[in-house]
Amino acid sequence: MSSQPAETVIYSGHPSWRSMFDFHLGGVGLAVAGGVIGKLAAGWGVAVAVFLAIFLVSLLVGFVRRAAVHYTITDRRLYIRHGLFSRSEQHATLDRVQNVEAHQTLFERVLAIGTVDFDTAATDDSVFAFAGVAAPKRVLAAVDRAIDGRSRGDIEPS
Repeated sequence: MSSQPAETVIYSGHPSWRSMFDFHLGGVGLAVAGGVIGKLAAGWGVAVAVFLAIFLVSLLVGFVRRAAVHYTITDRRLYIRHGLFSRSEQHATLDRVQNVEAHQTLFERVLAIGTVDFDTAATDDSVFAFAGVAAPKRVLAAVDRAIDGRSRGDIEPS
C-alpha cells in the first residue's frame, strides 16, 4: 500500500478464510476422488498420499488467493490491493465515496461474511468492493469513523 505519511490506518484486512469455503469444499471433494482412484489403482498407501497431496495443494492455493487481496481504510482513502508478485491497486479518496452498502446472502450470513460496496464519484462500470470480509458491519463502522472524522475537521482534506 502506498499511503501518504500522514495517513492513519483505520482498518486493514484480507477476505475471511470463510469466504473461500466453497473453494476448500471443492478441494476436499477432489482430494476424496483422487484418494478413491488411488485406492482402486494401487492400495491404501497411494490413496492416503494422493488425498493428502491434493488436500494440501488446495489449502495452499486457497491461502495464497486470500493473501493476495488486501483491504485498507485510512483517514483519507480506501485501498484494494490484488496480487503477490504482480500487483494492481485501486484506491478512492473518502470525499469521492457517495454511498456504502453491505450485502450478505443467506449463506454468507451463516458464515458471518459479506461484501461492502462503495459507490464512488467515478464511472458507473467501475467496481470498488471489499468482498468476503468478516464482520462487514465492522468495515462499515470504520468507513463511518473515517468520514465522520473528515466532516468534523479532525482530518484535513488531501
